[in-house]
Amino acid sequence: MGTGKSTVARLLARQIGWHHVDLDRRITDSTGHSIPEIFEGEGEPAFRKLEYEELARTLGEAKALGRATIVSLGGGTTAQPANLALLERNGATLIWLHCPVEELLRRCAHITNRPLFRDEATFRALYNERLPFYELAHYRVESSVEPLRVVEQILALGILDKVPA
Repeated sequence: MGTGKSTVARLLARQIGWHHVDLDRRITDSTGHSIPEIFEGEGEPAFRKLEYEELARTLGEAKALGRATIVSLGGGTTAQPANLALLERNGATLIWLHCPVEELLRRCAHITNRPLFRDEATFRALYNERLPFYELAHYRVESSVEPLRVVEQILALGILDKVPA
């Protein structure tokens, strides 16, 4: 949380002509509830089930339509083994937007609508818990810079093809 996943994915997709899907947005659109409302009313296991279903739907649609798609995942998506397996089965390339935890804390200090961000100690614990999963990504780019610089780093990897206009 706070790495700029949604912003970077949207900018990147626009620049190369790919479709963009924000997984958290799909969840809120499909349920009519915010992420905090889902966590509060149904709990994290119910949210993770919805997350898996929407991820499967998103990947299935991209495949069925033959549409190059960038999906911005939630901060805990890849920490769920079923999601990782689903991404792997679908040949997804994972890019970790790495940002030092101190910068993430600075960016998230004013956020009040993140159900798993209560204070600095819980944030650090959550980050450390998820770190081994983030490190499984195929690529790592630094996201402590402006979003357009992050997009440039991703494009410099040479792994994404621009869709002809």
